[in-house]
Amino acid sequence: MAWASLVLAGLFEMFGVAMINKLHRDRNLLSVILLITGFGASFLFLAYAMESLPMSTAYAIWTGIGASGGAIVGMIFYGESRDWRRIIFITMVLVAAVGLKLVS
Repeated sequence: MAWASLVLAGLFEMFGVAMINKLHRDRNLLSVILLITGFGASFLFLAYAMESLPMSTAYAIWTGIGASGGAIVGMIFYGESRDWRRIIFITMVLVAAVGLKLVS
């Protein structure tokens, strides 16, 4: 259950990052509420996952999902560059996070 919570935490982190971008574009109360909800849920699920997973592994996976996912969301929804080099580095972040799990 901890791993499922950690993945959810990462997905909510991605959502929170996307809501930062939305807040910059649409300064309204709904954007603020969605931003707070996204990051709040992310921290809640991360805290739950860290009850049984080592902090270093949980944090690395969480940030890996958030950073990579944020970049992918930017490419898909906000027209950011889809250069092959960006995709390689995003893949490297994900591979490093999985590698941490394998050696932990």
